[in-house]
Amino acid sequence: MIESAAAVADEYADLERQLADPAVHGDPKTLRRLNKRYAALAPTVAAYRAWTAARDDLAAARELAAEDDAFAEELPALEEAVTATEEKLRKLLLPRDEDDDRDVILEVKAGAGGAESALFAADLVRMYLRYAEHAGWRAEITDGTESDLGGYTDVRLTIRAKGQPEPGQAPWAKLKYEGGVHRVQRVPVTESQGRIHTSAVGVLVMPDLDDGDDEEIEFGPNDLKVDVYRSSGPGGQSVNTTDSAVRITHLPTGLVVSCQNEKSQLQNKEAALRVLKARLRQLAQEERDAEASAARRSQVRTVDRSERIRTYNFPENRIADHRTGYKSYNLDAVLDGDLAAVIQSAIDTDEAAKMAAVAEGSTTS
Repeated sequence: MIESAAAVADEYADLERQLADPAVHGDPKTLRRLNKRYAALAPTVAAYRAWTAARDDLAAARELAAEDDAFAEELPALEEAVTATEEKLRKLLLPRDEDDDRDVILEVKAGAGGAESALFAADLVRMYLRYAEHAGWRAEITDGTESDLGGYTDVRLTIRAKGQPEPGQAPWAKLKYEGGVHRVQRVPVTESQGRIHTSAVGVLVMPDLDDGDDEEIEFGPNDLKVDVYRSSGPGGQSVNTTDSAVRITHLPTGLVVSCQNEKSQLQNKEAALRVLKARLRQLAQEERDAEASAARRSQVRTVDRSERIRTYNFPENRIADHRTGYKSYNLDAVLDGDLAAVIQSAIDTDEAAKMAAVAEGSTTS
């Protein structure tokens, strides 16, 4: 741990030297990259310095206590400070998701349950929009297909931070745990007998690539098929008179992305390409993870009721996350955007697993 923390401190000092170079400020892309890395390392460096200071204070107190028993009274408190700062430093040194400072593209798709599933998809969309509002982010619906009863058969959101968020506070760092199948248990509005039905909605979360950060995703001249058509609303009726909606098919993989909510065909094409690149990047990452036999994040594969990560039980006002064991009886508040505790349970579970993996690695090495 000491060696890796010292290496982080050295990199931080090197970044400070680079950021002090006037030439760097003439290259906006490089400046942005260095500033993001500098901000990401700052908490770890601060924790390392706090741990070093606490350790030095304890060592000095022990020397003085050997000569004067009065100083021995300070030792317990100083030992606790070393333990606390070391624990914080260990957490910050855990393997970090390189996308944690990114914005997100979030897709919600109705699954098993028909019309009720589409209605619950709309509930989840509202939950994420409200959560983003509480977090101080910008969120908007960029594309969606409404159902006849006012829900969504599928819908896409973009959620972006305002300015430069603190490490661990960007949309991806929080919302990446939302990917998977969300199950709802309630009496549908279409149910006349008062019976509780179970439906499922799929959520897919992807990091949104920054401008210039998607260079790793390249398209060949014959890789894309672009179709244009008129935007449509509920029931399929046309909502404008021009072919502004865009559908892009990536022929090598068969991925299809459409966008119709922007004002012009060009804007819709740019938005669709952005989503396509995010999907292709995620697909490539999943393939790399599979080849390395790494633990893969839970994302939706099929919207089946049995493959759920979370259950929303309306009769009991209960929400339960099946990955973390979290359970509470404030479902109404959660659906109104009070999602912080649920997400924190996923973060804590993830950190605990990483700590266990590091500890196992240190004992076997």
